[in-house]
Amino acid sequence: MARILSDSGFSDLVLPVKSCEFMRSEISQNNKSMKPIKIIAGGLLMFFALSATCAERTIFVNGNAVDGGDGSKNKPFRTIVQARDAIRAWKKTGAIKPDDRITVLVSPGVYRLENTFELTAEDSGTAGNPIIYRAEKFGAVNIHGGVTLPAGAFRPVTDKEILKRIPENARGKVLVCNLSGIITNGIEEMKPRFQGAPASPWLYFNGQPMTLARWPNTNENNGWAEFSKAVDTGLPKSDSPDPAMRKLHPGSFIFENDRPLRWNINEGVWLLGYWTHDWSEEIIKIGSYDPQNKVITLAEPHHYGIAAGTWGAAKRRFFAFNLLDELDAPGEWYLDRTRRLLYLYPPADMKNANIVLATLTKPMVKITGASHIKLIGFNFEYSHSDGLILQNTRSIEIAGCRIANLAGSGISVDGYENIVRSCDIYNLGKSGISLNGGDRKNLINANNVAENNHIHHYGIFQRTYAPGIGANGCGQIARNNRIHDAPHNAFLYGGNEHLFEKNEVYRVVLETGDAGAFYTGRDWTSQGNVLRYNYIHDLGSGDPTHVNTMGVYLDDCDCGDTIDGNIFYRAGRAIMIGGGRDNYVLNNIVFECPIGLHIDSRGTTWKQWNNPSDPSWHLEAKAQKLNYTQPPWSVKYPKLARIMQEDPQWPLGNVVRRNIFVDCSKRVCDFDGNVRKILDKLDIDENLVINRTGKTNIAVVKDIKGFKNLIGTQDSPVDPGFVNPSLGNFALKQGATILKEVPSFKPIPVAEIGIYIDEYRKTIPPKN
Repeated sequence: MARILSDSGFSDLVLPVKSCEFMRSEISQNNKSMKPIKIIAGGLLMFFALSATCAERTIFVNGNAVDGGDGSKNKPFRTIVQARDAIRAWKKTGAIKPDDRITVLVSPGVYRLENTFELTAEDSGTAGNPIIYRAEKFGAVNIHGGVTLPAGAFRPVTDKEILKRIPENARGKVLVCNLSGIITNGIEEMKPRFQGAPASPWLYFNGQPMTLARWPNTNENNGWAEFSKAVDTGLPKSDSPDPAMRKLHPGSFIFENDRPLRWNINEGVWLLGYWTHDWSEEIIKIGSYDPQNKVITLAEPHHYGIAAGTWGAAKRRFFAFNLLDELDAPGEWYLDRTRRLLYLYPPADMKNANIVLATLTKPMVKITGASHIKLIGFNFEYSHSDGLILQNTRSIEIAGCRIANLAGSGISVDGYENIVRSCDIYNLGKSGISLNGGDRKNLINANNVAENNHIHHYGIFQRTYAPGIGANGCGQIARNNRIHDAPHNAFLYGGNEHLFEKNEVYRVVLETGDAGAFYTGRDWTSQGNVLRYNYIHDLGSGDPTHVNTMGVYLDDCDCGDTIDGNIFYRAGRAIMIGGGRDNYVLNNIVFECPIGLHIDSRGTTWKQWNNPSDPSWHLEAKAQKLNYTQPPWSVKYPKLARIMQEDPQWPLGNVVRRNIFVDCSKRVCDFDGNVRKILDKLDIDENLVINRTGKTNIAVVKDIKGFKNLIGTQDSPVDPGFVNPSLGNFALKQGATILKEVPSFKPIPVAEIGIYIDEYRKTIPPKN
């Protein structure tokens, strides 16, 4: 039975005491000095027995409780809002002391949020005694930001005009639910141009997000329609006599397929497209369609134009959605926002189906200015916004929680010494976890931690630059996370002194190009970051020869990072250094990747390099803002402090040592001409290249110092010495060839990579 967490009224509150079992009457009889004291505070009637020995206290919450609970086990509160407010009141009266350990224990059930659950500084615990909100049974306390729709509310479609529009194969299978009595507020219309989630609400069926009716379906041509000719890119035309054309304006393109003839353009059709670049998608409404010339004109401009030039495929792609006329596949739905009619092609039997409409458009939980609080074992689900937002917090722990089925991001952290541990985070419209905090100018680490989390199927609505884990500021830590199934980055970072270690990353950058599983760039000052012992494999669209996807991508002159002891398996262009300096590539294994290591010298050839007219490229100005020539920067990063006196446009100072490259199908080293001119200035040594069977289509290195080739034959293949690379086990066997050829190579702690079992995670989830 759902309870509304916005309900905050309560009376007759009792604070149960875990360490002292007594009745108030017994205290009165046995110890006259310990009388129960009645306290009136803010209209709240509370009873509390004073005892110096009572340090552990439990407050009970049960969504099925009757009104008027007091927080005791026999008379629990109905909501965690009531529990929070009781704690606040008891603190003010002194009934709770700073050294008391408080646990709010929440019984299984569904608790519906109609507003954000907020915690502030007054809700803080102490370092020794944090305030704990804990699920009585892990995974059974469901905090929802939506309304459950009974299966019986869905009826067969009988409206003849609607039936005509539903594709023939779906007629008789599509059901309709009238939301008039369920959603009483207005339903927002979708904007003509946006990135991210469409206007609320969104539909979920048996714990999975449904698909707003679209074309092509996801199983047709990988879910994309394509075009290759723009009629008007939409970019400004300085010589046009029309003032509207001299600025960014809606573009148009020829679409040879006659599918748009089926669509009701006037009702509203939206296209999600990678209009020019494979790293920038945007949703734009169709403005008009010319069937004679087969031209689609968009209603709004795209900031990079339409088919205006990119590094990647010449064809551009999109899909159309919000189309009743395309409601033809199980799991698709459509909402008539004016008539409040929800149409669904059920993906499974409606009997016993769990159908939730996410309606909350605010963050589910917001913690601001608080410290020493733990949220343990909850499920936060079904919201059309973000999950948990921590702002200016310290020592907040989110552990053993499920954060899923959200239109926004999972968890955003900004502060110091906060931790997100052993959570399952998935089915997200945007990113998984964001870590921020610390003091970059003074190089003070935040020490926020994301550890042992399983993050997957994110970037559903915002498909680019919405990473599994994002890190900014100074000194964030992400370790032992498993991240997979996303259109773009697994890790997106900027700032200083971050540590990314022992993470497993796979099936990311699935639909984007010029992108990396780990990505950072265009900043000299993003220094001191360490990527070590990560297992990065099976990236991109599934084409093992694809080189527009990178394992680690240090883009646009990023400097001062360390890539140490990582494993790259079928990871596209494994490591890419895009013109940066002073990066360390050490002790990595690159296995069956088309390109092993890329270094270019774009700073010497690109006109935008350090250009004051382009703030994003004015690298020196970014450094000056941080006083990079003065302590602590000049002490921590002395090479950066001297950069302007040492040929700053050249990729100097990069170190490549003790790396193992096995069966690279195109090139081991992809170095441009200018990089080759400065090879004697780079520290390159003790690298081993293995062609296991001597195939001519497997690359070796012939003209670069510091690389040794080891070439086998079909009859006598080279065994590098890995236990079982086809199953991802890159541990080294005793006497491995690699150790004989490169004695300085340090074995990678393969067994320590990825998710582990702890007090919150009793089993390791199977890979899927």
